[in-house]
Amino acid sequence: MKYTFLALVWFSSVALAQGNIDLAANEQPLRTAKNPQAISKIPADYRFVEPGTLTVAISALNSPPLALLASDNKTRIGSDPDVARLLADSLGLKLKLIPTAWEDWPLGITSGRYDVALVNIAVTEQRKTKFDFATYRADSLAFSVKSTSDIQSISKPEDVAGLRVIVGSGTNQERILLGWNEQNQREGLKPAQPIYLTDDASGNLYIQSGRADVMFGPQSVAAYKAALTGQTRVVGLGPKKAYVATTTKKGNGLVHALQAALDGTIAQGEYQQVLARWGEQGEGVAVSEVNPPGISY
Repeated sequence: MKYTFLALVWFSSVALAQGNIDLAANEQPLRTAKNPQAISKIPADYRFVEPGTLTVAISALNSPPLALLASDNKTRIGSDPDVARLLADSLGLKLKLIPTAWEDWPLGITSGRYDVALVNIAVTEQRKTKFDFATYRADSLAFSVKSTSDIQSISKPEDVAGLRVIVGSGTNQERILLGWNEQNQREGLKPAQPIYLTDDASGNLYIQSGRADVMFGPQSVAAYKAALTGQTRVVGLGPKKAYVATTTKKGNGLVHALQAALDGTIAQGEYQQVLARWGEQGEGVAVSEVNPPGISY
């Protein structure tokens, strides 16, 4: 599995370096036709946040290739908005994207502010108690450092001992890092210092200015950034593989319509087009699964 993840990082970096990601072209929406089978799976008693519209939470952060601003500095593009558009088209609905902070999506889903969240959410056993999931990507995590850093490799707990590591609050990477800290402390090593930031610009500033040593986050974002700017490099991958999924309120039944919509776009090839134009081919799934086994710790 480790070698598969290394290949993912290499592939994404090469795709960018060779100019295979055309941001101007990627501003053009990818569309699909209505999927009668998916539409038939929308529960008769389900009420969309706005009638006739699929309201989708996406990341408010500038985190390419998952989500970023187009050249007009207001339109949201990226692989998650592209997937959201395919879902809405398949279900015969308009699409409304709502940029959302990571900390806000759980309450937004449970309170009914969004129909679906696509914020690079990994399936976990704990989250499955409150939410339903339909998978659409395989995900790994990556450790990134400044391109001139002396750090060459991070693959085990002792590698982060004493380092200042940027992580997102409430994320899988935070849980992994805190677990590694506990192990290091048991073995008499200094724990890593988590640094919690809420925007990508701050993370870049901390790394480049030396206020942090490592960024720990989605590998697709890390590979994109490293290849695009040359100011960072990936030095290791997280120990866990997870599936990223559309996220809906537990038990409302919409998840089955989303699964059918995803499977339809996979069969027709539009799903593969989304991944290809964002350099994420190595993260594709053959079929969408509802509530698969979640990542555990």
